[in-house]
Amino acid sequence: MRVAWIAARATLLSLLVLGLAYPLATTAVAALLFPGRAGGSLVLDEGGRVVGSRLLAQRFTSPAYFQPRPSAAGGGYDPLASGGSNLGPASQKLHDRAAADAARLLSANPEAGPVPAELVLASGSGLDPDISPAAALWQVPRVARARDLPAARVRAAVAAAVEERDLGLLGERRVNVLLLNLALDRQFGAPPPPAR
Repeated sequence: MRVAWIAARATLLSLLVLGLAYPLATTAVAALLFPGRAGGSLVLDEGGRVVGSRLLAQRFTSPAYFQPRPSAAGGGYDPLASGGSNLGPASQKLHDRAAADAARLLSANPEAGPVPAELVLASGSGLDPDISPAAALWQVPRVARARDLPAARVRAAVAAAVEERDLGLLGERRVNVLLLNLALDRQFGAPPPPAR
């Protein structure tokens, strides 16, 4: 009985310290030192409404907006079902989906040249919010045409949205698609709704 009582006390103490005190302390420190990141890196529009997180991709279907990588998360861009499709390079289903995506992108942007691979291949999480500057620049003709803007102005918006490598050497240069689309709306206004 004595050993059982010692084990119960050790379990209760471990539960309180490791299951309650430590998580609360680390959450408090994170909220104090990094309030934006601890709160989910939420992005607000001009009206102060939350429109997404800078850490999660979301679907943009209008040709007036830049599009992220395709998503295999749930039904697509579902943050509750993060993950890849697990289709391998020999998968006919993956090949057919990538070919269909490439054909769709080329038909919407015929003058842009070959489609960058990242615009037809999903990331491992299916929720990667960033694309390369090259993939963003590839989409410029379509976005400029849909917004009735000179391509040079849209290219300048892309250049302003490029994020450099972390600490100058970690990762790659990237463009956050949500932040770029919000910058376009701020700079040039929201595009008109598509004609029915």
